[in-house]
Amino acid sequence: MKKLFLIASILGFLAVLFGAFGAHGLKKIISSENMIVFETANRYHFYHLFAIYLVGILSKQFKEESFSKIGYYFTFGILLFSGSLYILAITNIKFFAYITPMGGLILLFSWGNLFYKIYKSK
Repeated sequence: MKKLFLIASILGFLAVLFGAFGAHGLKKIISSENMIVFETANRYHFYHLFAIYLVGILSKQFKEESFSKIGYYFTFGILLFSGSLYILAITNIKFFAYITPMGGLILLFSWGNLFYKIYKSK
């Protein structure tokens, strides 16, 4: 559980760092389309780091360590979804566009698992 809070804190730090980098450093060097891609990556990065915190809190609330797995799924989803979009926006290498949907599916899977885990909890 503590590990999830540490992961979410690191991801929060990186989300702010990347957001500032995008707002102040990238606007002049990448296309407006790629800037939109970068901002989408950053927005989803932010949303889902809060989901990791939520999972950590819920694991204490329901006294179930198995919530931790869901936090790791969210982490992996952020890395694939947002990570591939960050790289795509900066490098314009189209290969990374094929990784993004896998990250999106993992994020959906994470939310579905979270719903199921809460529903089945006592």
